[in-house]
Amino acid sequence: MGMCLPCLGGAADDVVPTPDPETRRRQLAEAAEKRQKETTYRGVKNPEAVERKKKKQEEMKKQEMTTSPSGGGGGLKVGLLI
Repeated sequence: MGMCLPCLGGAADDVVPTPDPETRRRQLAEAAEKRQKETTYRGVKNPEAVERKKKKQEEMKKQEMTTSPSGGGGGLKVGLLI
């Protein structure tokens, strides 16, 4: 007594095993990140240049904050009139 249905004989070999939940979660996260990058840079010819420009602006902003007058830097000095 072999198999009941001959068309289902090789069906067990064709089944792809499902990865464990942790692997599946990682794959889904990577796919979501890839989709997000693609939509972020849609229409941009050079995304690396955009990233460099954004980082440079952030660095300049940080530097501006550290050299601000409230940070003890050289701002205007106010004299006291008596």
